[in-house]
Amino acid sequence: MASNISWELYRSFLGVLNEGSLSGAARLLGITQPTVGRHIAALEKALGVVLFTRSQTGLIPTEVALTLRAHAQTMEITAASIERAASSQGAAVHGIVRISASDVIGVEVLPPIITRLRQQHPALKVELVLTNRVVDLLQLEADIAVRMLRPRQEQLVARRIGRIELGLHARAEYLSQHGMPRDLNELAGHSIIGYDQPNAFIRSISKSIKGIDRQLFSLSSDSDLAQLALIRAGAGIGFCQVPLAKRDAALQRVLPTSFSLGLETWVTMHEDLRNSPRCRATFDALVEGLQQYASRNGHDD
Repeated sequence: MASNISWELYRSFLGVLNEGSLSGAARLLGITQPTVGRHIAALEKALGVVLFTRSQTGLIPTEVALTLRAHAQTMEITAASIERAASSQGAAVHGIVRISASDVIGVEVLPPIITRLRQQHPALKVELVLTNRVVDLLQLEADIAVRMLRPRQEQLVARRIGRIELGLHARAEYLSQHGMPRDLNELAGHSIIGYDQPNAFIRSISKSIKGIDRQLFSLSSDSDLAQLALIRAGAGIGFCQVPLAKRDAALQRVLPTSFSLGLETWVTMHEDLRNSPRCRATFDALVEGLQQYASRNGHDD
């Protein structure tokens, strides 16, 4: 087995895995289909295994290919991290910075913060990764992450933003039609919007939302953006960050004294990046912008 296999071979391998065909991988990678085919053949020869079998619907990965996927993805993440670091050498704030955040924070909160950041540092390029999954900063899946969970790893630099309050909200028209619930028990008579499958974050706050679970929901989605859109459309009562709801005069808080959840919010990055101008400037901008956002709770304790 060859020990000096080129990264380009693995890059084509991931392209075929993701696209299901040589042509799809070629379009994704910006190279020709025959080149992808040669890469796959060379990788199979070097490893001494068969990675794909042909079918009428395209290329089907073998069990070996599926086993190798995670390792190749780690190589891809490392290669991207090297490129970001290399692009930002020098004292000036330039190069690529990769930010991870939840869907709602990434869509509703970060855009003006990032806009101001790039106005100050126009040579900075920002990659915004929206996911509710906790990305692995130690493996450099992202440079900086906005998290609703306190970081535990010692190798991470973390700045606490404060608590972003989460409350129940509904559109005024919905409440006019269906009435304002007087207590949590009356929620059962309403259209409640919530999650579909509990993730790590939901499990971590499950004790704080006791009595409000999957059985109560008339409308469910694992997309926080979809839940927010349903609330804004007047479909029912759902969970919304208080400072976000305050931006929309059509939304009203429901049972504020009965239900309030504080989301501990942190900005984090790997300690090795603390001296990187691009990461330091981005980290500081995120902290400042998110603190301003969180303060619209009325408290940030």
